[in-house]
Amino acid sequence: MAITAAMVKELRERTGAGMMECKKALVEMDGDIDAAIEHMRKTGLAKADKKAGRIAAEGKVVVEFSDDRKKGVMLEVNCETDFVAMGDEFGDFATAVAKRILSDQPADVVELLQLSLNDGEDTIETVLKTMIAKIGENMSVRRFIIFETDAQLGAYLHGTKIGVVVDMQGGNEELIKDVAMHIAASKPKGLDETSLDADELAKEKEIAAAEAANSGKPENIIEKIVAGKIKRFIKDNTLMGQAFVKDPDITVETLVKNAGATVNGFTRLEVGEGIEKKSEDFASEVMAQIGG
Repeated sequence: MAITAAMVKELRERTGAGMMECKKALVEMDGDIDAAIEHMRKTGLAKADKKAGRIAAEGKVVVEFSDDRKKGVMLEVNCETDFVAMGDEFGDFATAVAKRILSDQPADVVELLQLSLNDGEDTIETVLKTMIAKIGENMSVRRFIIFETDAQLGAYLHGTKIGVVVDMQGGNEELIKDVAMHIAASKPKGLDETSLDADELAKEKEIAAAEAANSGKPENIIEKIVAGKIKRFIKDNTLMGQAFVKDPDITVETLVKNAGATVNGFTRLEVGEGIEKKSEDFASEVMAQIGG
């Protein structure tokens, strides 16, 4: 039986499931909408979309590189709890998605979700919704960054929550990992002064000038105080200016220069950054459920 757009629309409205899931169910049930609904209820797909509004601020960061380490991808996939994030099914899905990004180079998450997973018939979006229905948590492919360099890429993963990719000219794999580990721990805002946000730097200068003005010191001294504070801000917030975490007697810049290397850039991702997490204690949650 031919599956029409009107049939897909009706099934989608009645189940709240995604368009591709509705079409697939109708094909499997030979166009019988009631049978398709029963099938989707049994598989849980009819409930998957209803979980989409729940906050998914846990998850993991995964990194994949090409064999020559000239290309790479760093991906964040989210779920609701650490328990699910640490599971094999969630981890295998995240790794498979990262490999697909590396091979197909999608422009964004929307394009990525329409790609097949492991060269199967189902799209990444379909597999994701099936997992949501099966596991019972909201999940999402949140963001990814694709890297390409003429130098060398390296990474450090702090557990599964923080990932850092470093693009370095010269040096070796151990040095790249050390620098990436430093970035994971120290969270520099930029590589050097030129890469800091200009507006943020201007705001710091404004604050430093206001603080110094209240000191009652002469103007020439105030200028030196402001210059000193800005120099300290730049040192504390740039990778090249920070003291190396494994040897605070030297800066990262000195560490890299001594190895005859140059850091071209870096990216740091942390699971759940910018997501407003629901804060509710366990007792309140239990009482809310009792009340409901």
